[in-house]
Amino acid sequence: MDTKDLNIESLIEMNELLLSILDEIDVGIHVVNEKGETIIYNKRMMEIESMDSKDVLHKDLLDVFSFEKNQSSTLLEALRAGKVRKNIKQTYFNNKGKEITTINNTFPIKKNGTINGAVEIVEDITQLKKHIQTRVLQKQNSRYNFDNIIGDSEAMLSIIEESKKATRTPSSILIVGETGTGKEVFAQSIHNESGRANKPFISQNCAAIPESLMESILFGTKKGAFTGAMDKPGLFEEANGGTLLLDELNSLSPALQAKLLRVIQEKKIRRIGDIREIEIDVRIIATTNEDPIEAIANNRLRKDLYYRLSVVTLFLPTLRERREDILLLAYHFIGKYNRLFDMRVTDMDNSVKEVLHNHDWPGNVRELEHAIEGAMNLMEDERIMRVDHLPALLYRKVKHKAEQVPTAVHMDEDINQEDTSHTLKQLKYKIKETEEYYIKQALEESKGNIAQAAKALGMSRQSLQYRLRKYQI
Repeated sequence: MDTKDLNIESLIEMNELLLSILDEIDVGIHVVNEKGETIIYNKRMMEIESMDSKDVLHKDLLDVFSFEKNQSSTLLEALRAGKVRKNIKQTYFNNKGKEITTINNTFPIKKNGTINGAVEIVEDITQLKKHIQTRVLQKQNSRYNFDNIIGDSEAMLSIIEESKKATRTPSSILIVGETGTGKEVFAQSIHNESGRANKPFISQNCAAIPESLMESILFGTKKGAFTGAMDKPGLFEEANGGTLLLDELNSLSPALQAKLLRVIQEKKIRRIGDIREIEIDVRIIATTNEDPIEAIANNRLRKDLYYRLSVVTLFLPTLRERREDILLLAYHFIGKYNRLFDMRVTDMDNSVKEVLHNHDWPGNVRELEHAIEGAMNLMEDERIMRVDHLPALLYRKVKHKAEQVPTAVHMDEDINQEDTSHTLKQLKYKIKETEEYYIKQALEESKGNIAQAAKALGMSRQSLQYRLRKYQI
């Protein structure tokens, strides 16, 4: 082999080494020749532009990428006009129409004073833009405060008062309530009236994400941790300084619950694939739609995690446990959909009020809102909502139940107003006294087990918790 062959072989090896190095660096490198054809296109550039090298290499730049009107490629400007551009933001589109936003440093390549190519060093800000947009959206979505919570019932006023007290500290909170009771509204209200109000509020439904993805979403990833993994913060990092709402916590696997417990205890997270720990300051608000004691008994909630999260526990009352709020909510939703639908519904007739009041509302406030929205979709120019406007299933179910209830005994019209008022006060006292007696008896028989006592009394655990506070038992 002669000296010439050795030189060629060395050049090939040097070229391969150079390309290997370019593939390892964390910025995009794009080089074109004097014709505007791509001759170097590294791995990071492929990731940034969501392209394969075979679709770009040895092709004219403008055959692959497009630019908006009055905008041109900074790479071609360097090639044609010899312009050196530094830290220039550029937005363009790949051949699939995907929008790409980058920060570019672009230089012409010269040989003997003649431009015979250009190189562009690229930093990706597409993901940063999405992250900023997401954070803005999350901030906009964190829009509720306690003034938005509708309810004058004793049960609702009591839980609002408890929630307001919880705004003063950074302690973890567990909110327990059936679907549709307004758990996220309370979580946002607590955040927005706390010292963290100007920091992020991040919400994640734990049941909406596959188990295989949930860990990376919570804790983030380090580049190279697995195929396609990039350096990406998790929800804990994004919520740093603010509040992280973990909705339907009981849907997380026991293994992930154990990792979550460690994060809460140590106030540190470690991205998947990383050895470095990151300190965090995040208030955790978790929600569950089932009795936490039952969730623990059925291995859906770790006992140690429950104790760590339930520093403050809020039991939201169901709508059937605060029936006095039903019509108040119904009028609120009528007002809301009047604005949305440009309608002028002013009232409901008595039959509608009776149906709404007598329904058990298994879907709680959310179901009531959907019922009002559905009814207003059936109305045209009417100002008064009639029972035939309501969803048929709701009306028929309540009507069937009402037919089975004996007619109430009417008071004698000769009884004067003062006697009636006195009688009602006596009746309320007797009801309270009787209810308190049976609650104490049930607790005694269950040896203080609230879940068993609630079952024996035929009420939810949340309802019993409320009555224990109400009667100071």
